[in-house]
Amino acid sequence: MEHYLDVLLKKPGALAGSTPLAQWRAQGRWPASYDQFWAGLKQRQGKQQGTKAMIDVLLLAREYGALALQQAVTRAVAFGGSDVGAVQLLLSAARAQPRSTPEPVEIGVLRNYDRPPPTLSNYDQLLNFERGAETMQ
Repeated sequence: MEHYLDVLLKKPGALAGSTPLAQWRAQGRWPASYDQFWAGLKQRQGKQQGTKAMIDVLLLAREYGALALQQAVTRAVAFGGSDVGAVQLLLSAARAQPRSTPEPVEIGVLRNYDRPPPTLSNYDQLLNFERGAETMQ
């Protein structure tokens, strides 16, 4: 079906009754999550625009692979999502490398510069001075 997707973008209404779709269903390459996601797209965007959005989702397999796309669509359905952007986000998040935990760095001689935290007790004198000046006016 991959090579039909570009054609189907121009005529999205042909997807539902297409032979490639029937073949994918027969081969088990069209999981139920695709139908659920497609239904959500059609409900949100209308039949034609929703079908076109589904084709856009299927085109993501070219970049991310069929298995990753299937997993992302399944997760999007589980989250209640029905948007191409949600699938793209899940795909890019799955591809991103997890951040490593930084290791502490020994600061060594920099400890010579440790200083106690500042205190604000000297500022209390200024407050008392201002209060005294107010009473004098």
